[in-house]
Amino acid sequence: MSQEQPRRPQQEPIKYGDVFNVQGELAGQPVAPKDAAMMQTAENAMLGQTQKGGAASIMQSAAMKNEKAGFVGHADITGAAGDCGVVGQYSQRTPLVPPPTMQPGGVGGDTGITIGEALEATALTAGRKPVEWSDAAAIQAAEVRATGRTNIVPGGVAAAAQSAATLNARATRDEDKTKLGDILADATSKLPSDRPATRRDAEGVTGAEMRNDPQLITHPTGVAASVAAAARLNQNTTTNNKTSN
Repeated sequence: MSQEQPRRPQQEPIKYGDVFNVQGELAGQPVAPKDAAMMQTAENAMLGQTQKGGAASIMQSAAMKNEKAGFVGHADITGAAGDCGVVGQYSQRTPLVPPPTMQPGGVGGDTGITIGEALEATALTAGRKPVEWSDAAAIQAAEVRATGRTNIVPGGVAAAAQSAATLNARATRDEDKTKLGDILADATSKLPSDRPATRRDAEGVTGAEMRNDPQLITHPTGVAASVAAAARLNQNTTTNNKTSN
């Protein structure tokens, strides 16, 4: 009776060069969880859904294995990919289905990663982070820019975030605190309108998060970071489209 050979532990991280046709510094970088989350958001925006066997699913599988083996952390991001390296390159494909219709408030009918989708991406990259005042402020700034309203939407993400931050400030144990993932997992459905994230949106959200942080900084994988990543990807896509035309 043959015995099954024991599995060998993963000796090295899965790198971008192992799964994509890329060269240079990026090829030697391990695939990280936040990169996979950004790619998933990009594919959803560009193609209408995450493609089976597509770039996002490949990256998610690689990132999961790398995290399980201890090569990367849950909140890690590869700098080159975050600056529209492989994410920008592999998300800009010809749509296989019509792009999702923008909700009221869309700018000129353009499509791209919306502010709501960027908030949902935060649920993947920093979902286990307890909601703090800086997070609530950033979410409020994002909601205002997405909807064009100056007041908080009743029952919206900003209202939920402010309530969570208030309750979390009184809680003594982290396990009792409401997490970002609880608030932002279905952010787009809580926004009456949405639109693609721009650089000005990113600057406004970043400023709000910094002003309400005791150390005047932003969380590396938080709300401001996700909106900024979406804005960079949208800008890169617009630039490439203009060049190709």
